[in-house]
Amino acid sequence: MARLTALSGLGRKSAALFLLEIRGRRLLLDMGDGLETGERPDLSGAGRIDAVLLSHAHVDHAGGLDRLDKIGNPPVFASAETLRQLGLSDAHTLPEQGHAEVLGVPLRTGRAGHAPGGIWMRFDTEAGGVLYTGDFSTEAPLLTCDPFPPTATVLADASYGDREDGLGDQIAAIAGFAQGGAVLPCPADGRGPDMVAALSAMGLDVAACAIVAAETRRLTGTAPRVVTASTARPGDVIVAAGPNAEHGLPAALRVRPGFRFAFSGHVPRTSPAHAMIGEGRAVWMGWNVHPRLSDLVALADTTQARRVLPAFLDLATAPQLAAALGPRLCRATTLEV
Repeated sequence: MARLTALSGLGRKSAALFLLEIRGRRLLLDMGDGLETGERPDLSGAGRIDAVLLSHAHVDHAGGLDRLDKIGNPPVFASAETLRQLGLSDAHTLPEQGHAEVLGVPLRTGRAGHAPGGIWMRFDTEAGGVLYTGDFSTEAPLLTCDPFPPTATVLADASYGDREDGLGDQIAAIAGFAQGGAVLPCPADGRGPDMVAALSAMGLDVAACAIVAAETRRLTGTAPRVVTASTARPGDVIVAAGPNAEHGLPAALRVRPGFRFAFSGHVPRTSPAHAMIGEGRAVWMGWNVHPRLSDLVALADTTQARRVLPAFLDLATAPQLAAALGPRLCRATTLEV
């Protein structure tokens, strides 16, 4: 029987690192790094890995690839777009939608709606199958989340816990805040193009850093006006890579007077964003890129899952989700699947 072990990623927002032992193979589902400065997950329990399968390219899912030598230098598998983002030319491609085989282990993939190239993965097992969603969202304007297949065990992104506010209301709130100018940081290869498209549709004149402009062109065929540290003005509405003002254009603008900031994702305690919000120099306004409570319940219902493991979440902060999942909620860090 297959076995799933959470080396990191359960109990709090932390690096994704899940070991799936199946058909005589040891597969690592994601190899992330911590989001706090200097935080790196413990690899001592990983042992020798046969292959690493990536859901997408964000740091908490792929930031640990520089440590492949610690787990036997296994081959890396991901979608073509994820490999392009990571600059990995010698890795192996998984389809964004369809069926594949990794070292003799068959799997099914689908688009996860969280980031360009992001995928979920479903594996057949004797106990009814296991699905790893990676990060997923059903609300992204420019990205698709493919329907999840029936599966007995689901390891699901539950980053938002009990959150239920919808993206439409969040877009309206951020558009209102951005009137008169705002810097809206985002991760590279993430929500940036969605922010450009949605806020432009609200009537705002949206500019972007060169990174987000290029991403928007890849997804939509058109690009917003590009601003730099020398051309940006406080009255501009700017979507820029550097999610917590730790690098990129947001880092350059946070030390200049007059620029208003609205952060919209996870804010690590050790980040400049955390300090700026605490000092009243910035605000936090959500922009959904993970599932809401109702999305997780729908996932459990449509897959007919018998067990759901909520990842990237302290369950003590999500009593409504725990109650809604009821007997399907699984808290184990190691289980037969």
